[in-house]
Amino acid sequence: MCTLFWGEARAQSMLSGDYVATNAPYTESERAGREVWFFATAFNDRFFTYAYPQRLGAAIDWYKVLAAEHRDQLFQGWGAIPDPDCCIPGQPSCPAKSLDQTYGFPYCPGDADLLRHVGKQGYKDPACLFQDGPYNKSTPHGAVDQRQSACDLRFGTSTGALGFRKFPNPRFDAEKWKALNGSLASWDGYRKFLSNDPAKADSRMNRLFDGSIEPPFRIGMACGACHISYKPDNPPADPNHPQWENIDGLVGNQYSRVSQMLASGMAKHRLEWQLIGWARPGTVDTSALPMDTAANPGTMNAIINFMKRPLHQHDVLKWRKASACAEGADPAACWCEPGKPGKCWERSQKTEMVANILKGGEDSIGYEEAIQRVFFNIGSCSEQCWLNHIPDLRAVDPAQRNYGQTPFDIGQCRRDCASFRAIEDRLGDVVAFFLTARPTDLYKARGMASERDLEVALEREFGAGAVAQGRRVFAQGCARCHSSQKGPYDNVDFRAVDPADPTLRVDWLGNDEATLATEVGTYDARALHANHMPSRVWAQYASNTLHQRPADPNLKELLKGSGRGYYRNISLLSVWAHAPFMHNNAVGPEICGKPTDPDYDLYYSPYVDDAGQPLADPPPCWPFDPSVEGRYKLYKASMEELLNPASRVPKMFLVQDDIIIDVAPELKIGDITTGLTLKIPRGFPAVALNSLRYKDLMHDMVLLERHQDELDAKYKDVLTPAQYADLKTGLNDLRERLLKEREAFVMDITGDPNTFVQRYYSNVLERIENKGHRFGEDLSPNDKKALIAFMATL
Repeated sequence: MCTLFWGEARAQSMLSGDYVATNAPYTESERAGREVWFFATAFNDRFFTYAYPQRLGAAIDWYKVLAAEHRDQLFQGWGAIPDPDCCIPGQPSCPAKSLDQTYGFPYCPGDADLLRHVGKQGYKDPACLFQDGPYNKSTPHGAVDQRQSACDLRFGTSTGALGFRKFPNPRFDAEKWKALNGSLASWDGYRKFLSNDPAKADSRMNRLFDGSIEPPFRIGMACGACHISYKPDNPPADPNHPQWENIDGLVGNQYSRVSQMLASGMAKHRLEWQLIGWARPGTVDTSALPMDTAANPGTMNAIINFMKRPLHQHDVLKWRKASACAEGADPAACWCEPGKPGKCWERSQKTEMVANILKGGEDSIGYEEAIQRVFFNIGSCSEQCWLNHIPDLRAVDPAQRNYGQTPFDIGQCRRDCASFRAIEDRLGDVVAFFLTARPTDLYKARGMASERDLEVALEREFGAGAVAQGRRVFAQGCARCHSSQKGPYDNVDFRAVDPADPTLRVDWLGNDEATLATEVGTYDARALHANHMPSRVWAQYASNTLHQRPADPNLKELLKGSGRGYYRNISLLSVWAHAPFMHNNAVGPEICGKPTDPDYDLYYSPYVDDAGQPLADPPPCWPFDPSVEGRYKLYKASMEELLNPASRVPKMFLVQDDIIIDVAPELKIGDITTGLTLKIPRGFPAVALNSLRYKDLMHDMVLLERHQDELDAKYKDVLTPAQYADLKTGLNDLRERLLKEREAFVMDITGDPNTFVQRYYSNVLERIENKGHRFGEDLSPNDKKALIAFMATL
């Protein structure tokens, strides 16, 4: 048994059904991968404590999210999964007797040691005792195990929410904290705004941004924060108090509001909140930190049956293991880790069969590299590797540092970040853990003895012969995209199992091929993800094949090349358990947590009328219900919307309050000094705000005045002559207004004569978020019912 994380508390079996007991079914490699996935933060606690507020201008109110006194709001408010092994100080059998002992947080295994080191040096991270999986001696790195120290995985202890880890802050000053907050258990003073004077900018800024006050904990995030959730076939009776047997590390958390967590320390009128605060439960914009100016929250996909996931041929330029480098080799092409003979890496180009990962297949150089990149999305190695490759939202002059993105360098990051190497050396174990995931059958979830029992129940509900009829409909109309087997599909068994492993399905129920976004017809914001383009931050994680993929010619947006404009044909395994649908969870009822405290109610109705105005009486949201029948009811309602697109009530998130954005408080055009502020009025589509290329807008006005030849060259092969004339007319009108004002003025970008701003400077022009995927709308009512019945068996 592996008791290394929890120390004394684990040895005392503080709670039954603990994490260690659920390791039993796994091999040593799978177990090691599972623990890395659940616990490793790779030093991103520094990112969230310092770089996130001070470099990116955003902040998290960890106390609001994780406080022990609000534990019953954790799932309903934030969709986070409570850690079964943690307890509330003062409760019977909890080792901590007061909230002062835990600084207001729950008490979790390993805290006996961690709490002793708050405000002190010398904490030994539990990862230092990590029991590695077996070393693979067959790689070019040789027979000697030279993996990077496990200490650099950085586990810390639980915060009380799975996937969120805490570390003692050695710079914490208890006396300063008590003077500010009144007690060690309170964070109230730390969370207050710096000024009570509304005329001062500090009235919109709280001490979460104030580096002179350090909190008791630095909070980090593991990959499991978005992927750990409740087992569809064994949900908890009370989602606020689960046990470990109710928890799955790969299923994807369709209730998570992690985007709102990341914005929880900001007022909602701030630009940074507006950029990431509109994600639905179960979605997250992984381009929110390395901002690509294309609002694109996507679902936290279930990881299922990956042994049968289709692979595709790609031209891949990447680093591969090597046993040596030639003398004098360029370290940008071959590098050996100092002091570790034979542990070398060589960058080369080969044709390989790899998976298309992410919504449009952007991660396309291999499973291990895609997993490694998840750690950068959550802040790991930020200071050493990627923070200076991403834009500063406030830099509007192209000559400024961090005006735009530059490509992240994998080789440089490997050399300079020990945590990169610690994760990389164990990626094979994480992949092994991924490959353990299996589909969840509805018949098993309902406690039935066989698939036939489920078919009988479904035919009672949908009509005699419904499952067989639905199978024919699926084979004729759905399988070409949603089967990994080869057609024709008349006699294909979509539920066939591997003879060597009856728990493994033969069919991944998706071909994983890239399809033009306009062919699918769904909301195209996610298809316009730009971070894997050749000039952007994650360029090295995309294959040359993806970079050379032609643009979707039918997209309306101005910028759409370098592999953008596609969606993958996804898997439908266990589809009954993973509604709502589409890449953004927009097709189906809206879901919400219904917390008892209104301060934790993050639901906004996205329903609008045909004119884009909010409905006075919108459909209600459905409360989070992870039970088997709750998931099944949500599946049926979502399928009804999917197959009947004409009946969908349009969804479009609207800005809730007027927002003023100081784009350029001081702007020079010729010899004129002026300023420009954008006004975003209440009711404006949120996507039109967080997809606006306002930096290009400012730059082009300067080019029009000073360097029109450069402006001509910039748009020569992008716009038609008529479009370019329209663009210049709009820029000239805006310039004249700036010059006429002679002082800073506020521009409403939503109405005439400024519509050119959206036409030419928005990365996303679509507004309705639940449109498209109209396949199946022409089926008869009986065929639609039959298809719903059959897909519930998948």
